[in-house]
Amino acid sequence: MGALFLASKVSESPCKIRDLINVYNYLIRRYRNEPNEPLEYLGQVFYEMKDALVIAEMQILKKLGFNVHVQLPYGLMVNYLKVLELTDHETIPQKAWGYLNDSLRTNVYVCYQPATIACAVIWLAARIAQVKLPTSPPWWELFEAELEDMENISRHIMRLYAIRLPSNLPLSLDELEDYLKNYEDRRKSGINEINEINDNKDDLGPAPMVED
Repeated sequence: MGALFLASKVSESPCKIRDLINVYNYLIRRYRNEPNEPLEYLGQVFYEMKDALVIAEMQILKKLGFNVHVQLPYGLMVNYLKVLELTDHETIPQKAWGYLNDSLRTNVYVCYQPATIACAVIWLAARIAQVKLPTSPPWWELFEAELEDMENISRHIMRLYAIRLPSNLPLSLDELEDYLKNYEDRRKSGINEINEINDNKDDLGPAPMVED
């Protein structure tokens, strides 16, 4: 919630905290197959979610050093589609836009320039649609992109579609704390098992000799 609330401010489309909390409460109840009951604005749950939102927003700002200026590749992608005369294609613009949205779930936005990301989603969408783009010279060179970078970005995006989300995702702060605690316990248990195996190696004795 904190990230979405901050993004709405940065994009000059601010949303009310109350509206954001109501939407998240609805989504949580829907995910859990619970009846949709509106929150009481003076209730404990509403204030807990509000406090969590404000704290999350502040933590994000601190991590970013309060520098929230970012250039997104959406506008560049639209301009590139116009140059390539693809704006009227039946699938490529929509596919490329969807790939940009999905790539937000990866780290490509912090690893590559916006122009390269825009070229990558166009390249990927064109390949899926089996549309040939100019290669003599390569069209992406016009936008100062590298083919290797475009291929890497495309792999990151396509890898998303192979990921299966667990059915027990933590949705509240308490659930997240329990989830992280269980994860840490499992991690420590795995480390202890490895250490026990290493400690018992000396008890196994020397390996038997094999006669020719």
